[in-house]
Amino acid sequence: MSTSGVTAAANGKKTDALVPIAIIGIILMMVLPMPAWLLDGMIALSMAISIGVFLTALFIENALEFSAFPAFVLVGTLLRLSLNVATTRLILLHGGEGQGSAGEVVEAFGRFVVEGNVVVGLVVFLILTVINFVVITKGAGRVAEVAARFTLDALPGKQMAIDADLSTGTITNDVARTRRRDLEREADFYGAMDGASKFVHGDAIAGLLIMAINLIGGLILGIARGMDIGLAAETFSILSVGDALASQLPALLMSAASGIVVTRSATGDQLGRALSQQFFGRRRVVAITAGILTVLGLMPGMPALPCFGLAAVLVIVSRKVGAAPGPGAAGATEGLAGQPSADDPKRSSAEDVDAALTVHVLSIEVGYELVGVVDGARGGTLLDRVGKLRTEIARELGIVVPPVHVTDDLSLAAGSYRINLLGTEVGRGECAPGRLLAIDPSGGAPPIEGESTTDPTFGMPAVWIAERDRELAEALGYTVVDHATILATHLGEVVRAQAPRLIGRQEAQHLLDVLARTSPKLVDDVVPNLLSLGEVVRVLRNLVKEGISVRDMRSILEALGELAAHTKDPEQLTELVRERLAPQITARFRADGVVNALTLDGRLEQVLRTSLSEIAKGTGGALDPEMLRALGTAAERALAAFGAHGASPLVVTAPDLRRYVRAILERKLPQLPVVSFREIESNAPLRVIDRLAA
Repeated sequence: MSTSGVTAAANGKKTDALVPIAIIGIILMMVLPMPAWLLDGMIALSMAISIGVFLTALFIENALEFSAFPAFVLVGTLLRLSLNVATTRLILLHGGEGQGSAGEVVEAFGRFVVEGNVVVGLVVFLILTVINFVVITKGAGRVAEVAARFTLDALPGKQMAIDADLSTGTITNDVARTRRRDLEREADFYGAMDGASKFVHGDAIAGLLIMAINLIGGLILGIARGMDIGLAAETFSILSVGDALASQLPALLMSAASGIVVTRSATGDQLGRALSQQFFGRRRVVAITAGILTVLGLMPGMPALPCFGLAAVLVIVSRKVGAAPGPGAAGATEGLAGQPSADDPKRSSAEDVDAALTVHVLSIEVGYELVGVVDGARGGTLLDRVGKLRTEIARELGIVVPPVHVTDDLSLAAGSYRINLLGTEVGRGECAPGRLLAIDPSGGAPPIEGESTTDPTFGMPAVWIAERDRELAEALGYTVVDHATILATHLGEVVRAQAPRLIGRQEAQHLLDVLARTSPKLVDDVVPNLLSLGEVVRVLRNLVKEGISVRDMRSILEALGELAAHTKDPEQLTELVRERLAPQITARFRADGVVNALTLDGRLEQVLRTSLSEIAKGTGGALDPEMLRALGTAAERALAAFGAHGASPLVVTAPDLRRYVRAILERKLPQLPVVSFREIESNAPLRVIDRLAA
């Protein structure tokens, strides 16, 4: 640890010990006698704390920047009450002994501030108390109460927004954690402010009672000690009023600071800067005000100099402030030349047009009956499932699924949803409100009461059942899923099917940036020195199109770096890279240590090679359509044999025919993988389930 770090830790420990000791000392002041000179110093300290708190409240831009304010209110109130008790003790015990016997500060407030006039002092004190008690404290308390209520009411929505941003990948876990902590601090702060206002309220009442006790008690004790009743009334009245004013001014500053802090959120800027920009920045308002003052100055009997002088000051200050707007003024000032204001229809129209031009890569639109599936406050889990789906796809295919934009659409039927890719619909489904979907994966489950339908993702037979029948359906062999699962599963299959379209230059560059953290030399050598980013994108799309994960970018880029010297053709590069990914491909199809596969009949292979050769020479080479249909039909029949071996369907061909066979079969069986013999590791036994012939 550095020297500065050790010093900061030591200072922190000292502060941690000092604060509790100071608070205990404040409480002891109520019972321990204090000399007059020490009491003067503590009263000055109370004023300094109140002034510092008030100025801090003026200069903060956000209420949470002064989150310790409720504690300051409590400590400040305790300090003033302790000082009131201490001064009361001095006034009652030594008030009649001469000047300064009850403290210089108290006597100064009593004699010089109100010029020794007890009635004036009482009136001033009562006015300050009314201002503090009725106006500032009551208003600040009401604002704090409403702010606390609104903050708590808005908390679920704000938390849902954070969860939505996190699930769609807009923010990271650290940012989400920070935002949640800020929300908790905000709720705690306004709740504490609601309680802190009660301290100030009680302080104002205590000030009135303490002044009355000082007056009555001092008068009684003065007469008992032989003082003249007039002298006793004058002496103890001046001291009581001085004590009341000395404590009421800090209380007034603290109350004003409380009101400023709880009204802080609306401006989002320092109070002085916000007031100057939002008032003086509006030249038209200031000009009208100056004009009215000028008219008032011209009226008979009105003092002209103050009105004319103030009008001139307003005009001068307005010009200076308007010429150099500070931070945050753009949203408060009127539109400048060439810059329409925030409420300008032209600007709003431009923003609407820009919003209309925005196309989200992935989006889900839901009918109003499915809004609860999205809303986490109502138990919706779709956003959480989308977040998990993005992680699952990243592990499975090695690509980063872009954030999914989820909105409601009143044009859809109540239980319908639509999945869009780059603004184009790629999936649609419908959910029965208040029902669960019971899917029959085997196709032979006993019938169950409900509305017959098909699974929107895989097209399997299904039934919409009541929630009470879930256990019965599961016992009969059905797979029962809720609406969130239906949407998430459908989205997952759409993403897998459309994965090549999700890989663009930005996404490919992101994958390269991740690899560059561990292998920067490899990335620099290949892109853009050997291959352009666009060529790498085409290779990645070709791999993902056939379900080959690009998560192992290191192996892919190593292969491209070695092969790019021989060819730049993305199709040939894809085939050669696939061979380098043989361990990954073999592991995908290995079952019990064996790779089960379909192969091509020897005569069919010869026909395909002849066709390829003729195509290359430009002499024809087109295959008979009937033979192509027969090959697809044979492949469909052969797939049934894989179920008995519990293996994934697979066709293995010679390397020179792989692309050709894949192109033939993908029209009828798009999900059927086709690999070459070189893509299967030599140590993996190959079990031929059947041979395809046409």
